[in-house]
Amino acid sequence: MKSREDIAAQAGFSTFFPAAGSAPVEWIVSEGLTAYEEALEAMERRAAAIADGSLPECVWLLEHPPLYTAGTSARPEDLIAPDRFAVFETGRGGQYTYHGPGQRVAYVMLDLKRRRQDVRAFVAALESWVIATLDRFNVKGERREDRVGVWVRRPEKAEGAEDKIAAIGIRLKRWVSFHGISLNVEPELEHFSGIVPCGVTQHGVTSLVDLGLPVSMDDADLALKAAFEEIFGETIRPANALRP
Repeated sequence: MKSREDIAAQAGFSTFFPAAGSAPVEWIVSEGLTAYEEALEAMERRAAAIADGSLPECVWLLEHPPLYTAGTSARPEDLIAPDRFAVFETGRGGQYTYHGPGQRVAYVMLDLKRRRQDVRAFVAALESWVIATLDRFNVKGERREDRVGVWVRRPEKAEGAEDKIAAIGIRLKRWVSFHGISLNVEPELEHFSGIVPCGVTQHGVTSLVDLGLPVSMDDADLALKAAFEEIFGETIRPANALRP
């Protein structure tokens, strides 16, 4: 029987498994909308506990109210509508992005010392996770060397047209990651018009529902969890956990 590593490698995915004997990654899903300030505080606290060895690694799935975040490379001119939604400066990499209802945000708190202290390989593994998730809906997600995130071709729009379906932005502290990915399930795509998403002007944004797929958030969560385990290893749902 093939191992998870063999299956993932055969599919062309970049794996990022922990050292043997590591505890499963806690998989937490929050209902409703979580304020960005609360999420940032919880992530900082959990990442510190992971670095100290007092708590296991964690992935936290949630939705935010409509807001914009600015990464460390954000350019002021890319914030087109500064008064539309709250704007938060973050310590993650990248530029401006949008979060809001209908978008699944997955905050990824992993200890790279237990895996690989290789940031480039970690980002590639996050991209592989999203691509493997999309594959479960027969959507071909692709990575690009000149821009972070996961993209889908839109030939029905125009020759060479592409739309972004997932954003990736991370930060490391003591080799523990936080922030993570956002997958567009069914957000209000017009809300992206208040920024230049990730500084890219020549391409648009899309979602699973925009692509004509009747995917619910629960459907997306199941696909994300299965794909995560192929790329990063075992998970466990802690009882009654609402946040890290």
